[in-house]
Amino acid sequence: MAKGKVITTNKKAYHDYFVEDRYETGIALYGTEVKSIRLGGVNLKDSYCRVENGELFVYGMHISPYEKGNIFNRDPYREKKLLMHKKEILKLFGQVSQKGFSLIPLSLYFSGKNVKMELGLCRGKKLYDKRDAAAAKEADREIEREFRGRTKTAE
Repeated sequence: MAKGKVITTNKKAYHDYFVEDRYETGIALYGTEVKSIRLGGVNLKDSYCRVENGELFVYGMHISPYEKGNIFNRDPYREKKLLMHKKEILKLFGQVSQKGFSLIPLSLYFSGKNVKMELGLCRGKKLYDKRDAAAAKEADREIEREFRGRTKTAE
């Protein structure tokens, strides 16, 4: 879904959750935060979103302080407001209030000069789901290894 240059992805989200639906949101940032993001100083691990008073916020997203920002730097873990239409936010709130759904940031990317976030409506994986995914990934690796071995010996 990311249309521009991808800044970072949340790999842990794909490990811990099934992604049911994806949404694109804008994010309200200050100038030094954008400069720090351009330098790659952002981490989405352990971040999540919540709807409060009809507004959408992201928590736990770490943006490193900009080196040359001095007094203009903000708290790295401050809550950041996400920008979506009110109707979409209310729709998400209805879905999140159902059992087992969470709003998880999946990736951060540039769309032109703006920073956008890909937000996932996710359902948590159980331990056996994670084991099944790991086993499938390992099986794919083995098949790829075998396939690569056969093509080299055939030449």
